[in-house]
Amino acid sequence: MAPITPADDEAERSDAEEWRQSPPPMTRVVLGSASPGRLRVLRQAGIDPLVVISGVDEDAVTAALGPNCSPGDVVRILAQAKADQVAASLDRTVTADCVVIGCDSMLHIDGRLVGKPASADEARSQWQSMGGRSGQLHTGHCLLRLVDGNASQRASESSATTVHFATPTEADLDAYIASGEPVAVAGGFTLDGLGGWFVDRIEGDPSNVIGLSLPLTRSLLQRVGLSVTQLWG
Repeated sequence: MAPITPADDEAERSDAEEWRQSPPPMTRVVLGSASPGRLRVLRQAGIDPLVVISGVDEDAVTAALGPNCSPGDVVRILAQAKADQVAASLDRTVTADCVVIGCDSMLHIDGRLVGKPASADEARSQWQSMGGRSGQLHTGHCLLRLVDGNASQRASESSATTVHFATPTEADLDAYIASGEPVAVAGGFTLDGLGGWFVDRIEGDPSNVIGLSLPLTRSLLQRVGLSVTQLWG
């Protein structure tokens, strides 16, 4: 065996020091949603997630829950279904160390839950009903912590924000409906888009209205053993 030279010893110490200073591999964040608003919320908060869209049949899940399920439970269960489906579709290179975020949002008004309007006419009718009034925007969140391909931890909860709507003029409502935005979002409105012009005020978390509550997501991350600062970058 060749003798260890001072140069060899120095190289080993250098490699060991580099290993100690190297940051641990970052846990990958997977957003199980096609929502541009949710993606924007995460990116503006320092997280650039992998986006994987779930194929959950929301109507079927909701129908199976029955009429006595609370609004908060409906969106929470839908978020769980989305997170589970996305997690099952991921490649092993991702599930080695990741956290999946599933979300679902619906507006509760007049004793009923309202998702995305099915048509422009339905969006118009919705706005004619809710203009000048208030409703509760519920968003369900589910986080799955995956390590070595297994769901080691999960946490889910919903959050609600009260939204006070303005009464758009007929011309303004025509223009808003024509934009196409109302049929693409829960409740037929946005806070961070064109619909924000017709929201007088809110009571609660604005990011929840957009579709992903930062305060609640931070809390859920802690429950599954992660700090949000570990995910920045």
